[in-house]
Amino acid sequence: MHCPFCKHEDTQVKDSRPSEDGSSIRRRRHCPACGARFTTFERVQLRELMVTKSSGERKAFDRDKVTRSMMVALRKRPINEEAVEMAINRIVQKLEAESEGDITSKRIGELVMKELKKMDVIAYVRYASVYRDFDEIADFASFVDKESLG
Repeated sequence: MHCPFCKHEDTQVKDSRPSEDGSSIRRRRHCPACGARFTTFERVQLRELMVTKSSGERKAFDRDKVTRSMMVALRKRPINEEAVEMAINRIVQKLEAESEGDITSKRIGELVMKELKKMDVIAYVRYASVYRDFDEIADFASFVDKESLG
């Protein structure tokens, strides 16, 4: 593993432990060249997932993009990183289990909303406002009423 700071080719693992749900391994690493410390995660990947967007464009699935979108919705909310990581693991596992590699961006959005609803209702509404393209306050009110959140 290359050091992300100095690009040294040989870093050392100082500590390894499984994540809470057992789906990944967290490794603390040390670079002997610059002394930097950093964390890596090792996960099982069952198959290469391809996302078909609403425009018809196909792209490789990007787990980091899902993470970023969830973190935006969860910004300043009392949710820990481990809970987010476990939710993302559940999303990826479900996507891998229910497809032969092709998934729609709509399906990803639905799974993210389902996980956010379980974690934090405010983050759920935030994500839905972007995902469902709310234009005005009435869209929020209608969504909250329909979802029995209010």
